[in-house]
Amino acid sequence: MSYETLTFERDGGVAVITLNRPDAANSLNVPMAEELVKVATHCDSNPDIRCVVFTGAGKMFSAGGDLHSFAAQGEGMAEYMRYATTGLHAAISRFARMNAPYLVAVNGVAAGAGFSMAISGDMVFAAESAKFTMAYTRAGVSPDGSSTYFLPRLVGHVKAMQLILMNDVLSAAEAREWGLVNEVVADDQLMPRVMEVAHQLANGPTLAYGESKRLVTDSLGNTLETQMELETRAIAGLARASEDTVNAINAFTKKEKAEFKGR
Repeated sequence: MSYETLTFERDGGVAVITLNRPDAANSLNVPMAEELVKVATHCDSNPDIRCVVFTGAGKMFSAGGDLHSFAAQGEGMAEYMRYATTGLHAAISRFARMNAPYLVAVNGVAAGAGFSMAISGDMVFAAESAKFTMAYTRAGVSPDGSSTYFLPRLVGHVKAMQLILMNDVLSAAEAREWGLVNEVVADDQLMPRVMEVAHQLANGPTLAYGESKRLVTDSLGNTLETQMELETRAIAGLARASEDTVNAINAFTKKEKAEFKGR
């Protein structure tokens, strides 16, 4: 699969997606939005992909929306932005709800939509030199890219509004303290560490991961009883439909190591 604004590679069961507009700070324009939907749909549709890694090329993760391309639209700016955000949002939704775990490796500055994409991962790893800032209101716009969904859930309402209104710049260490990042890694060890975790997860119970992701994503919108019913249906559904679940339970009872095939 070939792309103009990103690269897509496979390493066994791990797919690696890299934003690839380094000369434009990996900023989001319409072609990138369209390609993100395409690659996210492919990852969601291919059962051989059992973990996805998402990162950026060059020194920046992503500076967010490509304001130059927005401004160039003149009176068509609103329509162009609507189309770009629609594609970005569709991609983020697929990454969030697909079975494969979705790991984000933040290799540099994550600003605006780059911040939003960074915190949407199931797990987030940051290079020591990475920095995080919302930056939207600095450009006179409101947030997009799922950040108003994920950010309050990660840091709470008060800190979310602080980041949105004040455009604080967080270091990687501060982002970890705030709960935005799982691990901070030396710059030259970021991808080796993320790939280590990715391959570990790619050898795990992919269908169970998918059910877990969807349960957590939907949890704050449900009542306790609704959420528990969804938990019951998910775990029982795995016992009915997943070879991995049945084999793992049998292996546990025999004190054997389970082998997962993603089925």
